[in-house]
Amino acid sequence: MSKLLALRVLVNMGSTTKRLLAIKTHLKYMPGITITVPRCRSMNGGSDPSTVQDAESTSRFLESVFNSPEISVLSSEAKCHRFVKHYNDLNAEEKLIFLKVLSQQYSVNQDNVLLAAKGVTTAQGRGEAALLNSEERLRSVLVPRYQQLFQKIGRIEGGVKFLVNMRADILTRASTIHCEKEFARLKVLQSSIRELLTFWFSVGFLKLQRITWESSCDMVQKISDYEAVHPIRNWADLKRRVGTYRRCFVFTHKSMPKEPVVVLHTALTQDISTTIHSIIRTPSLGHVRQEVESPPAVEMEVESQAEEPSKISAAVFYSITSTQKGLQSVDLGNYLIKKAVQELQVEFPSIQKFSSLSPIPGFKDWLIMEINKSQKAESLSECVDQPLLYQSEIEKLREIVEPENANMMTVLKGVLQNHTWVSNEHVCQVLEGPLTRLCARYLYTEKRRGYALNPVANFHLSNGAVLWRINWLGDMSMRGINQSCGMMVNYRYFLESTEENSRRYLELREITASEEVKEWATLTL
Repeated sequence: MSKLLALRVLVNMGSTTKRLLAIKTHLKYMPGITITVPRCRSMNGGSDPSTVQDAESTSRFLESVFNSPEISVLSSEAKCHRFVKHYNDLNAEEKLIFLKVLSQQYSVNQDNVLLAAKGVTTAQGRGEAALLNSEERLRSVLVPRYQQLFQKIGRIEGGVKFLVNMRADILTRASTIHCEKEFARLKVLQSSIRELLTFWFSVGFLKLQRITWESSCDMVQKISDYEAVHPIRNWADLKRRVGTYRRCFVFTHKSMPKEPVVVLHTALTQDISTTIHSIIRTPSLGHVRQEVESPPAVEMEVESQAEEPSKISAAVFYSITSTQKGLQSVDLGNYLIKKAVQELQVEFPSIQKFSSLSPIPGFKDWLIMEINKSQKAESLSECVDQPLLYQSEIEKLREIVEPENANMMTVLKGVLQNHTWVSNEHVCQVLEGPLTRLCARYLYTEKRRGYALNPVANFHLSNGAVLWRINWLGDMSMRGINQSCGMMVNYRYFLESTEENSRRYLELREITASEEVKEWATLTL
């Protein structure tokens, strides 16, 4: 090339400095091409004067907080209240600037860490007492200054809820940060808050409550507002979900007594349900019949019916929702299920079966991605280790398409992306076999870092459940069709083996599944 070609890549939405550095490394040996990676722009070096002013104002405020003397408990509490009020009064952009300044200026002092680490090394030859003292100094300097403040904030009224909300703000805005250093600092900041919340929200500090129609209006309204798995449509729907043959359990925290932290909806049935339409009335597409199978049928005035314990032999957990984004990665759902099982066993000793009826979010997206991969491999005449569709399945699919020589991968992709298939019973019958097999493969064999790729599967398997049964046409709502082609799955809790199942999954990465699911997952035709 007679002239150098300068390639400048700017950081924008969807790009990160880390990716750009990788590109730069990749292009390093290509003569004539250079790539410039822009540096993180400091908070005081931005082009927006208002941003600079906000950062400087925040810095002055935080200095006044962290450097103010604590003469008494009252002065300490006053400082915490001032911090909380200041943050709550900020708008979203101002909060992000505040968090950036806080994470940069009041994290650990790295010079002190290096000095303390060197002290541990030099203390090794001076006896155990000297080594223990140097280790204690290292532990001390590894605690960020803001974490010490957060511990004090947790002691004031509303302080724990404030920290939950602050962590939610960090998690929400983290994806907008494209400077690697700023992202790393905010990650450490939210991890520090998570450590405190994990301790404060341990099971001993949580209270199990059953929510009924007679519970406080505020709590019942929040049950409706927070429901994320199967949205509640109206008051009648809500009344059924907390009525007879239903149990709604929540965990509350003493520092957030009127706030449900986790919500678990349970149906009391004669057998383990195969479809959500047998538990709740939801708008559905296609020819699915909605027959509520709880004993007795509950479409009419559920609240007036008396439960017959002799007709209850199964408890089906059909929705579990963590209501606080700031408690993400703090394990609460596992404890709620265990507590709910204990309560149900006391109330209904006849219950022998415990199972979830779970959605399969991500299956349809995964399947479309696999179809695209298969089509690309076919276009390049590449061999694949495991075909997506077997020849016998392809022959069956030919029954529902014209012309007969159409590419079946293209046909399947088109069918899945067009919801009209749900209204054709013959098409549903043709699709049932291949889609059930592929769903079993997705849940049982597709992994991420050795664990189940599907997040719901990972949750229940971590708790010791068994991947028990895949239910065709289990959720024919628009959401169910978009997420999982209308399928649902039961994760069965065999109480005598949940601990061992959990250990094998977490330690050995082994998924415990029923023979039926394993046969589907490994089926070759």
